[in-house]
Amino acid sequence: MRYLPLTPADRREMLGVIGAKSVDDLFRDVPERARRDGFVDLPRRQGELEVERALTKMAAKNVSAGSVPFFIGGGAYCHHVPSVVDHLIQRSEFLTSYTPYQPEITQGTLQYLFEFQTQVALLTGMDVANASMYDGSTACAEAVLMAHRVTKRKKAVLSGTLHPHYRAVVENLCEAGGDPVEALAPALPGKTEDIISRIADDTSCVVVQTPSYFGELIDLRAIADAAHAKGALLIAVVPEVVSLGLVTPPGEMGADVVVGEGQSIGNGLNFGGPYVGLFATRTKYVRQMPGRLCGQTVDAEGKRGFVLTLSTREQHIRREKATSNICTNSGLCALAFTIHLSLLGEDGFKQLARINHANAVKLGRALSGVAGVELLNGAFFNEFTIRLPKSATAVVDALADKGVLGGLPASRLIPGDASLENLLIVASTEINTDHDRADFVAALKEVL
Repeated sequence: MRYLPLTPADRREMLGVIGAKSVDDLFRDVPERARRDGFVDLPRRQGELEVERALTKMAAKNVSAGSVPFFIGGGAYCHHVPSVVDHLIQRSEFLTSYTPYQPEITQGTLQYLFEFQTQVALLTGMDVANASMYDGSTACAEAVLMAHRVTKRKKAVLSGTLHPHYRAVVENLCEAGGDPVEALAPALPGKTEDIISRIADDTSCVVVQTPSYFGELIDLRAIADAAHAKGALLIAVVPEVVSLGLVTPPGEMGADVVVGEGQSIGNGLNFGGPYVGLFATRTKYVRQMPGRLCGQTVDAEGKRGFVLTLSTREQHIRREKATSNICTNSGLCALAFTIHLSLLGEDGFKQLARINHANAVKLGRALSGVAGVELLNGAFFNEFTIRLPKSATAVVDALADKGVLGGLPASRLIPGDASLENLLIVASTEINTDHDRADFVAALKEVL
């Protein structure tokens, strides 16, 4: 098929329709200081060897998560991924697999997606899961839109301890549809958030994260009861999937939809992506669930087989009937998740969760023993918040100079709130050793 570019006349016609004088008008919302007048200052040509050396030199400036004591979380966690995971996902059967629209030639892809769905449903305590989303934040936003369809209402109530990135994606998606969003102010660990009083007759859903942005574990039962009493849905957000190896699954606490981030299993930090969004719900809501859904069936000869089923995506049905405009899923990331979780097994996954929690408890005790440091959390999994006697941002920078990546300043993702200025969110996973913890404590004493 030939590519036929637009003519100058075509461009003028389109600009006229939208009321713009020139293409430059399309960029008027971009500040002048952020615009470029010419080309980026890069060499116009280099040989392959020269380019490789230049990029290697640039890459060497990065500090990898495993090369120094690493205690940063905030929605993306550093876990050990067995080398066999990377080996298996690079097999040609997976790397060259065909998209699963034609089941007769893609049984392998469909089968692992089916297994992935089964794993997610079991972890979350829900009836059914889809074949993954882009990441946790988009899964959260899609869950809100799904709740609007189920309840025929438009207002979402967001907990103040929902991850700021998740909140921003929800607000962005709802703004396009004119749907109101009520987001509560951040509630620090140890303080009860009165989200139940915000649930009204026009509330579509309540979105609560556990563990919260500050690492606090939240009991969802009372919130679920209050939401259901008003005809609203409870959407539970789980940013750290490893926590489900130890804590009560949201489905057992009354959640109607459970979404989360699966990056911790099988996937590295990867500078923020690609990740793998998890999405699970009750059977009665399955026809409103976005994304792909793989099902198990039998062929004409009675043999077990797999197919895409209940395809409610815009690629499959009329636009006005689609539940989402998501056009794909994080397939390779979902495969890595499935392989890693299969290798761990149920007992191994629970043991991984226990190690994470035990390491975090050791670190929390050690840090709270430093003069001027206060541990705020009453209950946490592998992440918690401490109060420092000075700016958390300044402390983190000073720790980094000493070779310790000490956590996430709470104010980094929620700027402008003075009450968060001295709060540091710290995560500890199975990768952290006694030596790492000792280095952290020693460095923190020096910089305070």
